[in-house]
Amino acid sequence: MQKKSKVGSWVFAILAAIGLVMALVNLFIDNMPKGEVQKVEGYKPWDKETIDLVSELPLQDGGRIKPFSTFAGFKMLGYHGARSMKVKDDAGVVHKIKPTAWLMETVFRPHVAIKLPTFRIDNSKVLEAIDVKQKGRRDRYSYEEIIEGREKLFELAKSYEPIEKKKRDPEQQQTIDLAYNIRNYEALLGYFSYAITGVKLDGTGVDGAPDQRVDFSAVMSSAPGLIPELERIKSEQGRVPERLLSLLQQIEDGANYAKYGLFMLPPADTSKKDWLTAGNAIMETMTLKSDKPDVAIKDIAATEVAVRELANGEKGFREAMTRWIKRTNDRAKPDDIKFISLEATYFKRDFFLNAMILFLLGSISSLVMWGLGQSRVAKLFYWVTLSTTVIAVALCVTAIVIRCIIMQRPPVGNLYDTVIFIGTTGVILSLVVEWISRNRFSLGIAPVLGTALIILARRYEVGDAGDHLDPLVAVLDSNYWLTTHVICITLGYTGGLLAAMLSCGYILMRGLNLDGDNKELRRSLTKVVYGCICLTVFLSLVGTVLGGIWANYSWGRFWGWDPKENGALMIVLWTLAILHARLGGIIKDWGLHLASIFTACVIAFSWWHVNFLGVGLHNYGFTTGKGTIWIFYIVMLVFMLFGFMAMFMEKSSVDHKVQKNLDDADLAKS
Repeated sequence: MQKKSKVGSWVFAILAAIGLVMALVNLFIDNMPKGEVQKVEGYKPWDKETIDLVSELPLQDGGRIKPFSTFAGFKMLGYHGARSMKVKDDAGVVHKIKPTAWLMETVFRPHVAIKLPTFRIDNSKVLEAIDVKQKGRRDRYSYEEIIEGREKLFELAKSYEPIEKKKRDPEQQQTIDLAYNIRNYEALLGYFSYAITGVKLDGTGVDGAPDQRVDFSAVMSSAPGLIPELERIKSEQGRVPERLLSLLQQIEDGANYAKYGLFMLPPADTSKKDWLTAGNAIMETMTLKSDKPDVAIKDIAATEVAVRELANGEKGFREAMTRWIKRTNDRAKPDDIKFISLEATYFKRDFFLNAMILFLLGSISSLVMWGLGQSRVAKLFYWVTLSTTVIAVALCVTAIVIRCIIMQRPPVGNLYDTVIFIGTTGVILSLVVEWISRNRFSLGIAPVLGTALIILARRYEVGDAGDHLDPLVAVLDSNYWLTTHVICITLGYTGGLLAAMLSCGYILMRGLNLDGDNKELRRSLTKVVYGCICLTVFLSLVGTVLGGIWANYSWGRFWGWDPKENGALMIVLWTLAILHARLGGIIKDWGLHLASIFTACVIAFSWWHVNFLGVGLHNYGFTTGKGTIWIFYIVMLVFMLFGFMAMFMEKSSVDHKVQKNLDDADLAKS
């Protein structure tokens, strides 16, 4: 056995360091706000008890009932680009604000919320175009800082909307996105204005005193008598008195402000599925269209009491919120709210972030383990790597199980699901391979694979900013086919990607002579990769056939040359070609591993890239990750080029040695 190459070890160490730095950049720097922590005058953090209470307030969004905290998390992700922000109070103390607290500021304390750095702007030219002062090319801004350019922003967005989405430049698209975000945020800011201001009764002030104010709920109670009286006055006098017109306008404005955003009131009629906003309840009652106006009045009164109590301190606010939540839960359907607490806990625990940190530690530990060879210290790091990886994958499995319970469906139903599922099953499969082969190589790959795919999941989540727990469209909502076809195909992706990862390691190891020409280790890895390719072709073939049966059942045809279907077929054909070439002796070890790396490109195209094409029944119609997919292709291409170079250099070296031996033999004979 030859000695390990010191130069190769240094090259490998540098490549590993670059990879770790990139992971850290994705993990921390990309989500950090630029510049100093923004000071927010008048900011006072919420009590933890208050946040925990409000986090489990049920509301309807995305076709299902979810906790306030989930709604807040994805709203904050969409606006802010992260699930936390840091601000300084008047005393200079830095506070970390999480989604529930952020949304509570927005709806209950809007005068403070408008100062929070809520909006992430990735291109300062968007602000330059609307005459707003810029901080840097990419930073976060408060509503208060953007408001001066509001009208121009909406004008520009309106002028860009007729342009076909594919033809818009990044600045135009970001202008439209910011306009939509500002408008939706304003709906949240003004949602409880009816509870904060009430209704002013013009002309009721006596001796210079301000006009009296009454609650919206009180005016709603008078609707059965007020509306007919207004009609009578209008018919007799031909017009409505100014005082009554003012009252009606205030009612309409308050209802409009609360018409969108929070669908937090369960229907009084339990046969109905759609929840109401406060604005819906107010308007239906005032127009005498409500089936049960007394229920709507009590709902609005409960919200008014809670919002007003906040001025007297959080203790009274919590008591009022407790009554409000109890009222909501008592009227909601039990099946709709039975997982509210579980879902709030799921996002609070942040299983995948903790798993990613452990995977990252495992990746660092595995590098040390490989670098130290067979020493006692290396064995210590072996157990560190194994422990962190096992705990991390246990966290991932726990998270996936909880998601299945909440969604009441199998673990894979959308693209986000596929990423975390492939990451988790890929690590488990790596650990199984390590248990069988005991070569330490598969163990070292496991945390690297876990880190890479969870980072991809988080980047997709930020770019998409959609709730991946929401129900599927009707044609996909089949637990049988999601369990058979989708899981089968996804496991096929897992096998192929793991094979490619192992082959990348093999290429580096052999090309840089990191194994000291350890032929036993090389044979072991080649067998593992071959087995993974076999697994991939089997699962992909079975999954493709099952998908055709499902397509025939749902769409009336078995095969339609859809890009997603073509991608699945490409995986089957390519992996079959690899196996036949291997069995026929056309490709040896080098060829198998180079072909295995290209398999990752085929899988990436089928799994991810086809969604950018914008065509086909399987198209998810998203743009997140376009840059990432090309970077992935380039990295795989670099590995393949390095592999070809190393293969030819090794062959040349062997041929040279053979020729030298022949020359020496001829010389000895002569």
